[in-house]
Amino acid sequence: MIGVEDWAEIRRLHRAEGMSIKGIARHLGIARNTVRRAVASDDPPKYRRAPKGSIVDAVEPAIRELLAQYPRMPATVIAERIGWERSLSVLKRRVRELRPVYLPADPVSRTAYQPGELAQCDLWFPPVDIPLGFGQTGRPPVLVMVAGYSRVITARMLPSRQAADLVSGHWDLLSGWTAVPRALVWDNEAAIGRRREGRVVLGHEFAALAGLLACKVILCRPRDPEAKGLVERANGYLETSFLPGRVFISPADFNTQLAAWLQVANRRVHRTLDARPAERWEADRAAMLPLPPTAPPRWWQTSVRIGRDHYIRLDTCDYSVHPAAIGRIVRVEADTETVRAHLDGRVVAEHARCWARHQTLTDPDHADAATAMRSQYRQSGAGAAAIEVAQPDLPAYDRVFHLIEGGGGQE
Repeated sequence: MIGVEDWAEIRRLHRAEGMSIKGIARHLGIARNTVRRAVASDDPPKYRRAPKGSIVDAVEPAIRELLAQYPRMPATVIAERIGWERSLSVLKRRVRELRPVYLPADPVSRTAYQPGELAQCDLWFPPVDIPLGFGQTGRPPVLVMVAGYSRVITARMLPSRQAADLVSGHWDLLSGWTAVPRALVWDNEAAIGRRREGRVVLGHEFAALAGLLACKVILCRPRDPEAKGLVERANGYLETSFLPGRVFISPADFNTQLAAWLQVANRRVHRTLDARPAERWEADRAAMLPLPPTAPPRWWQTSVRIGRDHYIRLDTCDYSVHPAAIGRIVRVEADTETVRAHLDGRVVAEHARCWARHQTLTDPDHADAATAMRSQYRQSGAGAAAIEVAQPDLPAYDRVFHLIEGGGGQE
């Protein structure tokens, strides 16, 4: 079975690069039938357990000590100095990963972006308290995306930085563009992915999204903020030009004001381009990939059996479900706006997503139905027949301790 990363790469090569099934099989060293199944399937393969730690972990401090004094020391010399007697290729990979930390800075030249080539993404945490409801305030993350060629900025506040919310946020922003860049540039956000032994390993959910979009995900190397300078500058622009003088009453109000402001901001003259991003946008979008017709939230469903306490938990909040679903397994779907539960194709719960923490949201119809069902249950006598509680002879204790006449205690 192939992993999610291979599945995503197969779909990207087939859709974005136009490579044939035979060519992909030869390029990736995978059987053609496996490639055909990956191209035909919209669902990612199941999660594969991550490998255990490396045998080099124990000697990494010694490697770092040598590289700190001699950054260009060859891996073979390092192996000799630390007495390494195991696989040299494993040690070389670790040295290759650690060496850039100790080498002098190597500035790069300015990059020229082609239409449709990429978009840089980042999370911005605005330094302002947003009312979340129920008397709570917070500073939720804002997903910011900047198109490389046109410099068009789009952004949206999300409930959290969890993978499911990031995926839903990407889909919302790209749906507004009605197009998909050929590459998305990210830093080492935990929910997106990480670098392992010099290669990029995406998180399960985001790899599935990348496969659906047929785009490439580029993770910047650690301590390299210049690699996504476009979105970093956009974050600063939002903080200095959007926030001052504004008051927000809710996350929805924040997103409404932000969307209106971005329409104006994208028509300003960009100093570096000496042009308006909106004027370059059509050429940028025309070179992008088409937006796939399948929305990703259907991938992030969970199933749960409803107990007598007919609530489901999402993040830290509890949402009521119609009591008719008690004892049954329901399918729960959630995005940044709505939480729904389905039973046999019927909606048994639908709530607005709560951004506050540790709250209980009850639908009045669910509460009324639960009251009626409890009353019917008690009238039927099933509750009384099911439970028999022994009644103690309480006066006997009073007699023992001489609290009333007839006590039987010893002197």
